[in-house]
Amino acid sequence: MKGRNYQELLKLSDLHIWISAVCIGTLASIPKLFRLRMEFGELLIDISISSLFTIFVWYYNLANLPELSERPKQIKFYGKRLVKSLLTGIVIMVLFVSIHQILLPKYELESMLTMYEFRGMIINIMINLFLYLIYQNYVTNKVNTELEKTKSDNINSQFELLKQQINPHFLFNSLNTLKSMVEMQDEKSADYIVMLSDFYRSSLEKRKENYISLEQEIKALSAFIFLLESRFEAGINLKIDIPKQYNNSVLPPFALQLLIENCIKHNIVSLAQPLCIDIHIENNHIIVENNFQLKRSVEQSTGIGLNNIKQRYLQTFGKTVQIIKEPNYFKVKLPICYEGDHY
Repeated sequence: MKGRNYQELLKLSDLHIWISAVCIGTLASIPKLFRLRMEFGELLIDISISSLFTIFVWYYNLANLPELSERPKQIKFYGKRLVKSLLTGIVIMVLFVSIHQILLPKYELESMLTMYEFRGMIINIMINLFLYLIYQNYVTNKVNTELEKTKSDNINSQFELLKQQINPHFLFNSLNTLKSMVEMQDEKSADYIVMLSDFYRSSLEKRKENYISLEQEIKALSAFIFLLESRFEAGINLKIDIPKQYNNSVLPPFALQLLIENCIKHNIVSLAQPLCIDIHIENNHIIVENNFQLKRSVEQSTGIGLNNIKQRYLQTFGKTVQIIKEPNYFKVKLPICYEGDHY
């Protein structure tokens, strides 16, 4: 059964095995063609013994490979399996030569047993090496597939976590801002509540998607920007200049929001030192750029934000996010992607 499984894996039919056995048997008998007094019947016997032995070695070694499984075993070429195959081959070769000698007594086959045994060992080692290399390739592919699956699952887990988390600091600061606006009887209090509601509703809706259009992302971002401007007032200057021709491009949900949050987390935001964030298109990339005015003490970061965006672009679109850090500015370049670019 195992041999049949490996034949399916290698796309190796019985016909292929038999044809290869005849070819190997014929090649093994070529030296006899140069003998001066060689009978045609002797040549056929020589080819017959080598071919039958090759067929046996094929099926024997296919049957003795480890079971096909999700976690394949590592095997050694020079090990018990090879020794067992060689010893069994020696016995089988004696059997084949003896049977031919009994059926065709006029040929002195027993006197050439050593030559047949040597030939059989070469054939055995050659087939074992071929199957070993094929099996090792199978193991390597399995391991690589498992690693890619693990990596993909890890990225997806991070993304699911990212999609489901509501930044407690942002919520706390938003409610504090709302409290202050209500106490001051700010006319924009009602608008602020509506925008806060819209922001969290759109966040919940975007959790279901792996990517959304740039138009949807910017539309959802408008509520987020309103909340930020209400909180920081003139301390934050956020400019979005993206031509409508790019509206149908796609990107991972929360990408722009995360980048803006990252700017605020790591930089000073004040009326004396306004934080300027510019989002625009440049060389087929969405650019998120801010002036670099690093805080002295930065809140501890999980590292899930920027890294997750990079991994999601690589996994979903097969494209790389570029990060440029200069003394005066920080820039993130998101490649323009479309739905047909799905990786």
